[in-house]
Amino acid sequence: MKFVHLSDLHLGKRLNGYSRMEEQQEILGRILELIQAEQPDAVVIAGDIYDRPVPPEEATALLSTFLMQLHRLDLPVMMISGNHDSAERIAFAAGLLENSRIYISPAYDGNVKRVVLSDAAGEVAFHLLPYIKPTDVRRVWPEEAAEVTDYTSALRVAIRHLDLSAPRNVLAAHLFVTGAARCDSEELSIGGQDNVDAEVFSDFDYVALGHLHGPQNVDAQGRIRYCGTPLIYSVSECHQHKSVTVVSLDSPGNPEVRTIPLPVPRAVLRVEGAFDELLAGLPGMDPDAYLDFVITDEEETPDAVSRLRHRYPHVLSVRYCNSKTRAQESTDLLPAITAEAIDPLSSFEDLFTQQYGRPFSPEQRAYLQQLIDDLRGDGV
Repeated sequence: MKFVHLSDLHLGKRLNGYSRMEEQQEILGRILELIQAEQPDAVVIAGDIYDRPVPPEEATALLSTFLMQLHRLDLPVMMISGNHDSAERIAFAAGLLENSRIYISPAYDGNVKRVVLSDAAGEVAFHLLPYIKPTDVRRVWPEEAAEVTDYTSALRVAIRHLDLSAPRNVLAAHLFVTGAARCDSEELSIGGQDNVDAEVFSDFDYVALGHLHGPQNVDAQGRIRYCGTPLIYSVSECHQHKSVTVVSLDSPGNPEVRTIPLPVPRAVLRVEGAFDELLAGLPGMDPDAYLDFVITDEEETPDAVSRLRHRYPHVLSVRYCNSKTRAQESTDLLPAITAEAIDPLSSFEDLFTQQYGRPFSPEQRAYLQQLIDDLRGDGV
């Protein structure tokens, strides 16, 4: 069984105000060419289809075109929603699309979409788990709510209710697995509350993950993998090599994972140097790239931003890094406070006491503690 693992298309995303629609259209065309060349048995798209819950019209049109092109290749497509998506909007007309072998995860209600495909080695079950939070699991399985204390236990309960009777099982999920490498373009949760331990995936032969933008294996075998984004979506990703992940699963627990490099329609670069050097252009610098300028001159240059923007069409930002800025940064530093060291209940009670001159009543304290527990379960 060979399938292509994609995720985090982020259709409709803008980079510091610049539209990426033309680049997204170009890269989806390239991905389609790769799929045609590879002739896989299926395509899995692991969430963050769009960049926001209500995507712009051109983003929905691009997805529609991409799905129609995949359909013409006569292969099943499986897609889940991510934390940037609206699960309900993503699943619109999912029942009708199944007739075209386009399978979309509904909003989580405990009945995770299961698609069974067969090859010469037997059946492979694909489980399409949308992005979920602990509160979703507690709501769906109230009799097990006490067991759901964090993201790991929530996933454990959700997986417990899956039908894993097939000889080979593949999970598509959108989450953060402990130990994976994040970058600035990804949403973070205070204190790592959204972390999921890899051990919850022990029953799967391959886990097709979305959420993190850098392609990477979570385990040594490549059984749990982030395929990453098809495009560079922030300066923090500029050193990543984007690719398409191709998985061959011939025997249980033994996936063969290959990556096929993707072209870069327009580079994202951070360039550092004296203003005159930057304005003239550093060796090897693509003037048409998205450029993040760091000026190292000790004295500020009048109209530096406007002069750089006049010279280069895609300037993301311009900032100084010199002895003055470093000194300012050092004076702005506060003592480090870890998220674990903060007691939200005490902080709220201190504020309440200052405002009203009395502490919480037992009922108020219990009510607020319940709210805090719910928020800690969801992440931020």
